[in-house]
Amino acid sequence: MKDNIFLDTNMFVYLYSEDEPLKQAVVEEIINYIKPIISIQVLNELSNTLRKKFQKEFDEIENVIDEISENCTIEIIDELTVRSALAIAKKYKYHYYDSLIIASALENNCSILYSEDMQDGQIIEKRLKIVNPFSSVHKE
Repeated sequence: MKDNIFLDTNMFVYLYSEDEPLKQAVVEEIINYIKPIISIQVLNELSNTLRKKFQKEFDEIENVIDEISENCTIEIIDELTVRSALAIAKKYKYHYYDSLIIASALENNCSILYSEDMQDGQIIEKRLKIVNPFSSVHKE
């Protein structure tokens, strides 16, 4: 049985970036290996980044959301998730939105959270390991 894996928004930013082919390949491999879990927050943050940073049209963004929906399990965020995120932020000193990602991963029984922005190797609540999948990837 495979572990439940949660992906942070930055994984998808690289997946749809045109200037990070090595990181893009790593994310593609992760998604092909297992159907990862994400939250609505990831879709929101990605949509915003695609629009503002990559200047994508709304139709293009909608196509990206369709593609992600086919390849990932998307979970909602509720009041309990928010409260859990606040406790995580207080305990582990992460920013609120990172804590919301962590809380979502914990709620969905994930054992691995792939993120480039958080502390690689850190164990949260004795059951979620943060992994930077790019730690051995270097730009050409």
